Amino acid sequence: MRKLLFFIAFSYTAAFAQPKTYSTANAHSHNDYQQSAPLFSAYNLGFGCIEVDVILANDELLVAHTQKDVPQHRLLEELYLKPIQGYIQTNKGYPYADTSHKLMLMLDIKSDAVPTLNKIIDILQKYPELTRTPKFKILISGNKPDPSTYISYPSFVVFDGLLSIRYTKDALSRMVMLSDNFINYSSWKGTGPIPQNVFEKLQKLIVKAHGLGKEVRLWNVPDFDDAWKKVIELGVDYIDSDSIKALAAFLKKQQGKG
Repeated sequence: MRKLLFFIAFSYTAAFAQPKTYSTANAHSHNDYQQSAPLFSAYNLGFGCIEVDVILANDELLVAHTQKDVPQHRLLEELYLKPIQGYIQTNKGYPYADTSHKLMLMLDIKSDAVPTLNKIIDILQKYPELTRTPKFKILISGNKPDPSTYISYPSFVVFDGLLSIRYTKDALSRMVMLSDNFINYSSWKGTGPIPQNVFEKLQKLIVKAHGLGKEVRLWNVPDFDDAWKKVIELGVDYIDSDSIKALAAFLKKQQGKG
């Protein structure tokens, strides 16, 4: 009986976890600012999550990976916040015309966590459409404050965590995603099967994350179709890619098979 109950519970968690069908709503545009048309390309492909590196420099929030990129002076507001506000206004309170389709803007902080996050919060106060839209979230990643402080931040920012870390209930209440670096688990290059022990370890972590009600993303996974198939088998919620057009075509093909 105990085994049966465990199986039912496990099956329920797995069903809750695994998207029934994958689409670009499950796609994550890694380092999106490096695309030829930042935001525009991923948005028009219907991506569910868009990642931007940010640095606080001279009291400005800049889209930059390192200090070497700072002189380009690409303002987060101009490149991302204002255009997304425009999409939400056009779609009458939703990021996409399809009102069931959500959008997350992941801000990967590359400068000091607390002052950068404080600046993000200050700037977001100017964009009520972004902070009040249920289908849009600002997801904080990269350099983050101590998890024990997450509950002290406004509810319009949420946090990315790590699959491999145990968090308190309060910290988890402010997280929507648990991510991890694939190369911390395996040197698999995307051809042939993922080593069984690696697959089982990751799947166990992913099922646990889903049991906590959190979505999952892995980064540094090989970036082509055979590897994306394996990531789907693992049950992740977001497929991380720099090759966004190729991933969109792959997902469209997968939908056709369904």
